[in-house]
Amino acid sequence: MGPLPSYVSGEWRAPSGQGTPLLDAVTGEQVATVSSSGLDLGSALQYGRSVGGPALRELTFHQRAGLLKALASHLREHRGELYELSGRTGATLADSKFDVDGGIGVLFAYSSKARRELPNDTVYVEGDVETLGKQGTFVGQHIATPLRGVAVQINAFNFPVWGPLEKFAPAFVAGVPSLVKPASQTADLTHRLVELVVGSGLLPPGSLQLVCGGAGDLLDHLTEQDLVSFTGSAATAQRLRAHPAIVRNSVRFNAEADSLNCSVLGPDATPGTAEFDLYVKQLVTEMTVKAGQKCTAIRRALVPSALIDEVAEAVSGKLASVTVGNPGSDGVRMGALASLEQREEVRRSLKALLDAGSIVFGDPEHVDVVDADPRRGAFISPVLLRADDPGRAEPHEVEAFGPVSTLVPYGSTEEAVRLAARGSGSLAGSIVTADADFARDVVLGVAPWHGRLLVLDADDAGESTGHGSPLPALVHGGPGRAGGGEELGGIKGVLHHMQRTAVQASPRVLGAVTGRWVPGAPRSEGGHPFRKPLSRLRVGDTVVAGPRVVTGEDIAHFAEFTGDTFYAHTDEEQARANPLFGGIVAHGYLVVSFAAGLFVDPAPGPVLANYGLENLRFLTPVKPGDELTVTLTAKQIVPRENADYGEVRWDTDVTNQRGESVAKYDVLTLVAKEAR
Repeated sequence: MGPLPSYVSGEWRAPSGQGTPLLDAVTGEQVATVSSSGLDLGSALQYGRSVGGPALRELTFHQRAGLLKALASHLREHRGELYELSGRTGATLADSKFDVDGGIGVLFAYSSKARRELPNDTVYVEGDVETLGKQGTFVGQHIATPLRGVAVQINAFNFPVWGPLEKFAPAFVAGVPSLVKPASQTADLTHRLVELVVGSGLLPPGSLQLVCGGAGDLLDHLTEQDLVSFTGSAATAQRLRAHPAIVRNSVRFNAEADSLNCSVLGPDATPGTAEFDLYVKQLVTEMTVKAGQKCTAIRRALVPSALIDEVAEAVSGKLASVTVGNPGSDGVRMGALASLEQREEVRRSLKALLDAGSIVFGDPEHVDVVDADPRRGAFISPVLLRADDPGRAEPHEVEAFGPVSTLVPYGSTEEAVRLAARGSGSLAGSIVTADADFARDVVLGVAPWHGRLLVLDADDAGESTGHGSPLPALVHGGPGRAGGGEELGGIKGVLHHMQRTAVQASPRVLGAVTGRWVPGAPRSEGGHPFRKPLSRLRVGDTVVAGPRVVTGEDIAHFAEFTGDTFYAHTDEEQARANPLFGGIVAHGYLVVSFAAGLFVDPAPGPVLANYGLENLRFLTPVKPGDELTVTLTAKQIVPRENADYGEVRWDTDVTNQRGESVAKYDVLTLVAKEAR
């Protein structure tokens, strides 16, 4: 019942005042108060920079990923408690799982992607080495390093678990500490989430802070190294984006804001088709999950004019079976809105929408409620509208952030695209059709206004996560009204928290900066590197092997043995006529095979396996009589955190007797950390 404490500067601190009451969305009872009065938010930011940042930057990407996985496992053990608290926000058990399990899933996903796609290092190297001078002594490459500030994350009320975790995960992997400020309506659930995180003892000090209540003077203390990520209304995003400190210091600002998302039904999806049923089911789901309080929910259902009556009837029939009430009661499919204030906001928006249409289903002023008092709880009926004139502005400008959607008729593909664009930028859209040509036209037509598009049909329906589900591997965000930002997006989300820097140097120095061997940098030929375990292997260790003469008999045998009898390897006359070859040439894969035979050390040793080649290019034709020499250099060494081996990338350059490169590629091996 008392004020929620905040977790700042390494300890839990109560506010100096009682603050704003936080009410149970179902019963209307007060569960806590929320305030940030008396907190030194400038010191909290400095604590994150001076304590959290250095501690995180000491860890590699893989070590941070390991902690993220451990944290996800810890939170998964406490899901039941989080579900129960989530019920006080008006969420059903299914809603709660969507929020809680979705957030925990983001942690697992980023842990996995970081270990697969990032090095076990503190520096991210991006792109290829660029040769900047004719002699190869001046080169450049991009690197990314963590910003030295704090990721300030201002979250909306509708996803008090998923919202903070989807922002925290990429920041943590990048090595940047987070300060979370949840919306007051559901701050008690985020508060408990942070209690669980802190109580786990898994994260370095300063990695995560929590401010319950208003932002106060938080933004005044931002520096050029800090970031702000905001989820909420477009009006608030605009105000925050213009904050003097954000403007003055060019603070990275990411917004996920209002979004009048649409779903387009294809003309082919007539009643009786799988796609018609999928469209109706998806629309009802998007209206009722979280009581429609999702930034990705379908607000505009674009339907062919000839099908709008059938869609209205089918959707209304399914909405009629949705039981509204206490989310803890059996059979309840839709709970309450987050607050009574939110319900009044939805009703105000509905009045504006009714200027351009009519109600097909529902009553915004009355709803039958199971096991709850509709006067005290923030309950509202699902409301389906129909736009009388699809060209009116209201359906494309007014968002009722609740269980509300408007059917909008269209007459042609071009009109559907125009109407979709009237939303002025959306987080997500969907096209439900079995017609691939229609899908292509709509996707390419509306893509500039959307951050994500789902094409739903009978083929992908079984695995589709649905219109409104952000996925960690893909960008979540949208242009224009939707905020113009991007969250998630796999490693893109991590790199948002890092500074990309172009480093120009000699190959030797660039290699020292990146931890990778760069062509032109010194090599070390002291013993065969395949005899060295990971603990003794160094970047730049090299073996030069050869030469081996390629004969005509070799080429003929390889062709017969493999079945690759392409004329350039078997027909002298036709091969001579080919302007690229001028005669019989060796198979590229024969060249690679001979190169392996030259550099492989056959005895058992630290090298456990070859697991692939990358970036293979055949540069100069190899003809009978040519002599092959291979130079193999340890290019990158990546120890695995929880294994007795690591990965080694070898730069491989196969040359002929004239010193010309005939093939270049990377060999990937697994190497034991210690001698076996």
